Amino acid sequence: MQCRIISIGDELLIGDTVNTNASWMAQTFTEAGIEVSRIDTIKDELPVIKEVTREALASDSIVITTGGLGPTHDDVTKQAVAELFDSELIVHEETLSFIKKIFAKRNIPFSESNYRQAEVPADCEVLLNTQGTAPGLWFERDGKVLAVLPGVPYEMKHLVNTYILPRLRKTLLGTEVRRSYYLLTSGIGESTLSDEVIGELDSYLNTGVSVAYLPGPEGTRIRIRGRAPSESALEERLQPLIGHIREKAGAYIVGEGKDLRLAEAVGTVLLQEQLTIAVAESCTGGSVADALTDIPGSSRYVKGGVIAYDNEVKIAQLEVNEDVLKEVGAVSKQVALQMARGIARRLGTDIGVSTTGIAGPGGGTKAKPVGLVWIGFWNKDQHFALRAQFTKDRLANKKRTTAVVMEMTRRVTSNIEEMPYGLKKQPA
Repeated sequence: MQCRIISIGDELLIGDTVNTNASWMAQTFTEAGIEVSRIDTIKDELPVIKEVTREALASDSIVITTGGLGPTHDDVTKQAVAELFDSELIVHEETLSFIKKIFAKRNIPFSESNYRQAEVPADCEVLLNTQGTAPGLWFERDGKVLAVLPGVPYEMKHLVNTYILPRLRKTLLGTEVRRSYYLLTSGIGESTLSDEVIGELDSYLNTGVSVAYLPGPEGTRIRIRGRAPSESALEERLQPLIGHIREKAGAYIVGEGKDLRLAEAVGTVLLQEQLTIAVAESCTGGSVADALTDIPGSSRYVKGGVIAYDNEVKIAQLEVNEDVLKEVGAVSKQVALQMARGIARRLGTDIGVSTTGIAGPGGGTKAKPVGLVWIGFWNKDQHFALRAQFTKDRLANKKRTTAVVMEMTRRVTSNIEEMPYGLKKQPA
């Protein structure tokens, strides 16, 4: 069973808006066992919408469109699908009443153009959109499904989760059980992980089972996907493979889950060990603290931090020795060590971490090139620094440094001696 996604909007084609809708739908449908055959991005032009939708319905079982359901003159998707099915637009009274209530509640005048959002093709099923004013539309023709959805991301997601997926699962997917299992690994490169650590998996990849390595800023997520006639059969297929990967990858595995973040894993360990942490950041500019505090409940273990971009701040707030700064410079092992210890002392935490480096794209020298970063760690038992060399991309360097800080902290607090990416501890 294949699905075509059609994203409608000039703003997508000219780059004013990033097409996050298509990415989210592709992931969501794939997880549900629906193969996405193609993603089209097209203009807000009635003939184009008609032709592309007609062609999609001829080749795919499911067609999903997003965009073009608003009240303005360039929102022509409903008219296009009405003409495609030789239908006419009529006012859907339930939708009209709902829209009027929204406008009244917000004390906004209801204009004539807003009536357009309550107009729908006469022979479609209307999917009430409780998150906005544009309803979704559902058509079934000759065993094919066309779902027409608004382009506002949270409205589209609401309609997909509330109406589209439940219906497709019930009417089209049958009884086959499908599941994807994710393991987040960190501190090791994708090729090293797959080739040297996990190794050959052919004997585990029977019919209906696949493995993919998905690299990202925080590490490599391993996706294990399977399908089988029943839950028990699926478990029989997946568990030997999952067990093998867990055994081989060992300490590199941060945890499981499609959306698991490194900061969540760090927070879990800190809570388990009843530890607190503080951060002193220079080259990362607050991104370490931002990642840590993105996690709900992080106030139980994050005390705070200091963004010490200027040397005077390092001296005044973090007890960094002025003579050391003059002698070896801010981007150095000694300063990273003093920053980590200084922030822990200042805020009274069990752990202090620090970053100091040359994020780029300028500012480097032969001795200290762009991308050089020193990361400091302090607790009552260990005081060390890691030296990392990244690239000339400023944003990438900040993300990579943040990821190394997270993984370093997770490993130390989990009593794992090896540091991420083979970096070596340089003690104080």
